[in-house]
Amino acid sequence: MKKILVCFAAGCLGALAYCLVAWQSGALGITRWAGVLMAPSLSAGWLYPKIVQGGLWGLVFVLPFLKSKPFLKGTLLSLLPTAFQLLYLFPHKAGYGLFGVGLGMWTPAFILVYNWIWGVVTVMTIRFSK
Repeated sequence: MKKILVCFAAGCLGALAYCLVAWQSGALGITRWAGVLMAPSLSAGWLYPKIVQGGLWGLVFVLPFLKSKPFLKGTLLSLLPTAFQLLYLFPHKAGYGLFGVGLGMWTPAFILVYNWIWGVVTVMTIRFSK
């Protein structure tokens, strides 16, 4: 039970890091410069669902593999929410097309980086919580 709680909390922290980087990228105009229409506002309505989803995705870190290579584990597991977002959420729920290219051609790259940050922060939080 402790491992599940730690993974959920670590996923929430990873999602907060994801959100802060995504917000800062939009605030600094990095996404606009790349032609991507993603510049979220730092509001509770935007943060809360992302943090809860990050916590739920954090539960995949319970899987017992790559224990001695946490960075690789975080990188590989970050591909799960990336694929979900690019292949399901963007095209079917948000209407931005496959891989979210309706937001801009470089959208998949930004989502890949943001989720990689989530994965690495999550796995490092789990690693240092012991």
